[in-house]
Amino acid sequence: MEHTNHRRRRQALATVSATTTLLLLLLCLAALTTAEALREHRDEGGASSSGGSGSGCGSNAAGGKQSPAVWVFGDSYADTGNLGDLGRELTREWYDPYGTTFPGRPAGRFSDGRVLTDFIASAMGVPTPVAYKLRRGAARGLVARGMNFAVGGAGVLDTGNFQRNIGEQIDLFQAQRPPSPPSARGCDAGVAVVVVSGNDYSYAADKDNSTSAAIAYIPAVVRQLREQLLRLRDEAGMRKVVVTNLHPMGCTPLFTRALNYTACDPLANAGAAQHNAALQSVLAALDPANRTFLLLDLNTPFAALVDGAAAATAEERFAEPRRPCCESFSADGHCGQQDDSGRRQYRSVLPGSVRRGSSSSSSTSTRPSPP
Repeated sequence: MEHTNHRRRRQALATVSATTTLLLLLLCLAALTTAEALREHRDEGGASSSGGSGSGCGSNAAGGKQSPAVWVFGDSYADTGNLGDLGRELTREWYDPYGTTFPGRPAGRFSDGRVLTDFIASAMGVPTPVAYKLRRGAARGLVARGMNFAVGGAGVLDTGNFQRNIGEQIDLFQAQRPPSPPSARGCDAGVAVVVVSGNDYSYAADKDNSTSAAIAYIPAVVRQLREQLLRLRDEAGMRKVVVTNLHPMGCTPLFTRALNYTACDPLANAGAAQHNAALQSVLAALDPANRTFLLLDLNTPFAALVDGAAAATAEERFAEPRRPCCESFSADGHCGQQDDSGRRQYRSVLPGSVRRGSSSSSSTSTRPSPP
């Protein structure tokens, strides 16, 4: 059985990823910044490949520009259906209220709507990559545009919940396609997106019941992350590799609930800042000119949301930005929890959600239609 504290941490991480409009706009802005750099990569393609034929990396058969394939690795911030339905208690992302605002039904995303993968793909002007687990039902042409290997609960290292870590996800990617010759690097491999939201540190803190123990784990995590980024460039032939930094972890419900949602945990935030600084140093050493590795900054928009700095007016600020938009009535519960009679044991401020005491059978008209 999963350790109780670890289960609570996973529940909190899943809860905080239930998104709200302002946060989505901020993440979309971050994704747009990255997408602009990736569009530059696409436009550079013809000048950097294959001699004299005029058919560069970024060109299709008709001579037009072609968007690169997008390959995603990571955890619940990027998962679009790889963690299969194992029942409401274990995989609540397949049950209400997840998916309420997009795609209009639970679909394996740890959110009421879109996740980071969707925003990055949209900003790049390409379809959301097919989840690896759902690949057999996807159109052949869509699969050729990329694939998402991210799975909820994964870490850079093993996190004790039997999900493929990022290295194993890359192994899976390499098994899906033949190796590219050096001359074709960046032409068919496309763009890799690596999303890390802190599961390694949650696991380390659970083992030793200490945030300080998680902070001591940072060098090992960043060192292994460096190795996987190098694999994507040197083995997989990715010409662009996007990697996220950590959000302010101390401002997530896992930590703010103990403070009645009035403040963030400074030690956890210091740990996130230390991870981000170490990652920034690694990227600067590997690629001083930022030609291959791009940092997608999640920390800044999350911090702006919590501080209220992202809102233009007081009316646009969240009254309680440290409180989750969906939470259980009990400390051991989770968003989407039901009792044996099917009565909802959580409160939610999501569009179309029901309030405490409502039964699932009485809410058939509360979910909006898919966009």
